[in-house]
Amino acid sequence: MKYSLKGALLSGVVFPGLGQIILKRYKRGLVLMLTVSASLIVLAIRAAQYAFTVLDKIELEGGVIDLKTITDAAAQASSTLNNLVFNLGFLLIVVCWIFGTVDAYRIGRKMDLEDSAPESRRGV
Repeated sequence: MKYSLKGALLSGVVFPGLGQIILKRYKRGLVLMLTVSASLIVLAIRAAQYAFTVLDKIELEGGVIDLKTITDAAAQASSTLNNLVFNLGFLLIVVCWIFGTVDAYRIGRKMDLEDSAPESRRGV
């Protein structure tokens, strides 16, 4: 399998930065992996906090759980800061994913060309 395809698939389908790790660009891969992991952790923490806020709101209103109560509590619990954190975290993950895929393909393509260069010289 070509390096370009392997790197792009691993970074694009499995996890951002994995393609760079496989292509021996360890620092880039580690930075991408840590950035995406940290963003996912922050989003998970914020989602849990948001869920607990909604549950507390429902409990304070009498504990009756139906769709209207959940929707009303969620609408009242949402804040601009929470939405901003979610949007920025999600955007960071998407940007890292796209960058990781394109970068891994580019690195792999360069390695593919270096591997094929000696073969073309032998024929001359």
